[in-house]
Amino acid sequence: MKILILGAAGMIGRKLLAHLAANGGPGGAPIKAVLLHDVVDPVPPAGLPFPVEGSSGDYAVPGVAERLVAGRPDVIFHLASIVSGEAEARFEEGYRVNLDGARALFEAIRAVPNYAPRLIYTSSLAVFGAPCPDVIDDDYLCAPASSYGIQKAMVELLLADYSRRGFLDGVAIRLPTICVRPGRPNAALSGFVSSIMREPLNGQEAVLPVEEAMRLWIASPRAAVSYLMQAATIDTAPLGARRSLNMPGVSVTVGEQIEALRRRAGDEVARLIRRAPDPVVARVVGDWPQRFSATRAIGLGFVGDADFASILETYITEDLAPARA
Repeated sequence: MKILILGAAGMIGRKLLAHLAANGGPGGAPIKAVLLHDVVDPVPPAGLPFPVEGSSGDYAVPGVAERLVAGRPDVIFHLASIVSGEAEARFEEGYRVNLDGARALFEAIRAVPNYAPRLIYTSSLAVFGAPCPDVIDDDYLCAPASSYGIQKAMVELLLADYSRRGFLDGVAIRLPTICVRPGRPNAALSGFVSSIMREPLNGQEAVLPVEEAMRLWIASPRAAVSYLMQAATIDTAPLGARRSLNMPGVSVTVGEQIEALRRRAGDEVARLIRRAPDPVVARVVGDWPQRFSATRAIGLGFVGDADFASILETYITEDLAPARA
């Protein structure tokens, strides 16, 4: 099996590569080669049990997508995007990368004769917008209220049409807000969800821009990787024309997050969170859904985190403790 990871230098891309190294390809299939691509050079760890080729560049530039699929990868993990805050601030760039880049990739695939790879696209709960019901079910209308959410929804529609026509075999997974993300903060409007846990645990101050009563739909990076792997193995025939799936998650308020941090790490750590309301962040993130039924995904074997305490523990054991060591 040949695998392409687009957006491989990001956190999820790195964790996905580590999972492949430890467990093999989707369904345990042996891996012949992995191609890593991002706008910056992806740096794979040493000692991987399969050949790895890295490349960098803007995949929305003509010719780049064609080179990426020339080797006919069997599975493509599409993780690349400009994140929510940046897509809102840089309107043209958001559409160029998030929409035009995805279409360039789909067209490059279509141009290869007798080729229809499994393509897993990481979408977002931002495809939904307020007003939302208490629980979003699998039949709820997509009505995004941000440029990022609209771009994600548009690619979902393209993915469904290219799959319907047989040009590729696509699955879009609508990820919850990923927490706790290791590493440095990014430009996502939801970045505070991780930073109010990550920074205090690293002895640094974190800024909380929203009220503690705000409720969020969250999953760990470990769960996100498991969703990608499951999406690569499922029988897509039962999906029909509806190629987008709401992923399982944990519904938690910001206050409940902070209380979990206090229980796990103590009052001194929790006091490193500084309240600094930001109405822009509060408005955009506050319009996102708070709970999903995820019935279709669960029926297809997708399994989420047990609770927020386990999400926090995942970060501490998989990222914080190794970094300190």
